Amino acid sequence: MATINEADGKIVADLESAAERLTAARTELGRQIFGQDEVINLTMTALLAGGHALLIGVPGLAKTKLAGALGRVFGLEEKRIQFTPDLMPADILGSEVLEEDEHGRRHFRFIPGPVFCQLLMADEINRASPRTQSALLQAMQEHHVTIAGQRHDLPRPFHVLATQNPIEQEGTYPLPEAQLDRFLLEIDVGYPDLEAERRMLFSTTGADEPQLKGIFSKNELIGLQHLVRTIPVGEAVADGILELVRSARPGPDAGDEVNQSVSWGPGPRASQSLMLCARARAMIDGRLAPSLDDVIALARPVLRHRMAISFAARADGLTIDAMIDRLAGRLG
Repeated sequence: MATINEADGKIVADLESAAERLTAARTELGRQIFGQDEVINLTMTALLAGGHALLIGVPGLAKTKLAGALGRVFGLEEKRIQFTPDLMPADILGSEVLEEDEHGRRHFRFIPGPVFCQLLMADEINRASPRTQSALLQAMQEHHVTIAGQRHDLPRPFHVLATQNPIEQEGTYPLPEAQLDRFLLEIDVGYPDLEAERRMLFSTTGADEPQLKGIFSKNELIGLQHLVRTIPVGEAVADGILELVRSARPGPDAGDEVNQSVSWGPGPRASQSLMLCARARAMIDGRLAPSLDDVIALARPVLRHRMAISFAARADGLTIDAMIDRLAGRLG
């Protein structure tokens, strides 16, 4: 039977090995995704933490391409759904069809939809109706779907990468709070810098585009997700997570600024997300435990879709990111 020290030594060795391979994975993704290092880091964080990510950015910033690249590097079966106003729940989940066998007996057979994959790219998710958007709720949270009263389990692992266009709002349906809360992280995808765009210019318009190689298999990713949950978290970091999340909720324990400016705040799932993502971020950076710096760095992507600024505060020029930065700044 292994002693405590031997068990700790194995975890340390596993973390060091994982960090080395994750560095190789980041490098491989960077061969196709230019100038988006932080987006790559955050998306990998979501995968390692076992969650889903919502990518916000204007068209042409390689959001869809990122999903395909992640699938190849992490050995995941990847499928894409283009969300449109006429998309129906059955187009995502699948449906039952009536069949007749050679003896004339009729029976229903379930035909799985594209949600039955390991990495689902939900492109322009806010273009679908609320009814269709809600088809993903059970899949994202419980990793199974129910069709005609029958449960159908999704493959493992299962992750959703969804995209939204922030500048084109005509014909869109805002995601309900319940669905937003299902996303572990909301990731802003900005424009690349000059040097990255120059590299992109030559790489994507040449005769040959770099082909990515796989670094992990799906089973190895599942192993990494388990390893993330074994990383120890100090009391100071746990207290910082609770202080940050609870300070963002309007109520008797919140300050005047939050009570006056925040319409609704983050629930307990935000605390859980911060804990998991802080662990995953530490693993990616090759550290054995997360710090308060991880909590501060992850505050925006974890909280911005789990709270809302009041109309009066927006009229005064306050943004959700500015509010989060003020709350996170108290931890430093």
